[in-house]
Amino acid sequence: MTAALKQTPNDVVVRARNLRFDVAPSVKAAPAGHWMGGDPVATAVFNALSLTFPDGEKMFIDAVKHFRPQIQEAGKVKLMGEIQGFIAQEGIHAREHAGLNRLIDRARYPVDAIEEMIRKRIGMARDRGPFAMLLSTIALEHFTAMMAEDHMAHPELFAGVAPDIERMWRWHATEETEHKAVAFDVFMEVTKHWSPFLRWRRRTLSMMIVTWNFTRNIATYASMLLEAEGWSPEAAAKAVKKYLWSKPGMFRRGWRTYFAWYRPGFHPWDVDNRAELAGWKAEYDQAATQVAQAA
Repeated sequence: MTAALKQTPNDVVVRARNLRFDVAPSVKAAPAGHWMGGDPVATAVFNALSLTFPDGEKMFIDAVKHFRPQIQEAGKVKLMGEIQGFIAQEGIHAREHAGLNRLIDRARYPVDAIEEMIRKRIGMARDRGPFAMLLSTIALEHFTAMMAEDHMAHPELFAGVAPDIERMWRWHATEETEHKAVAFDVFMEVTKHWSPFLRWRRRTLSMMIVTWNFTRNIATYASMLLEAEGWSPEAAAKAVKKYLWSKPGMFRRGWRTYFAWYRPGFHPWDVDNRAELAGWKAEYDQAATQVAQAA
């Protein structure tokens, strides 16, 4: 990877690939519903992540939409195109994860309670207004980009997972990487009259708050799912903490990318993983073209 681009590369095109993933047969066929290679903890963690996506993606869309007139007025043609792609991508992500979430047995797992907790937290962000939503969005988009980067570096994370499920998550990781700077570039444009220090302070403080809430929330939701399977609260919390922070440590392994955020002058494409992304993009571009031609 190279560094210090400080802007979105000109050859990055944010393309919405309207793909549908029929993962129901594989999820239903997984022993005890543990579709992450039979691992109950991994399945709980990824179900917890998936449950946050539909409402979370909608907030991201609304946050960026609010500032679209300012971007248009500023004549930022390329960024306007990227915003359009971002909105379309996130809408499709929300749809596909809603489909996966419907496969979680609500009679067994506290899905309704978790979704209500998610809605309340997102509602709190919305209540603080569009700019607070944008700050939350750029921080959370950094997290999703970090997790996508981890997926690229450690494909074994999905070892033993049914190919159609793995393909869905890899598609999501592809597009999260592709649009990782869109909301950030919107933030930079609408705060261009700010001092660099003020801009740095606001985004770093927001990242601290989002980090505390996001990591704790995912751990809480995953633990609740395990407790529904009969795990004690202590055992569930310990197992989830180990998965997130130790082995495989999907939050810990991205520490270099995470802490890059706190550098003055940071830009998401300072972590330039276009080369690593190329193969995945080609696969999904071809799939999307085939779907469009068949329509």
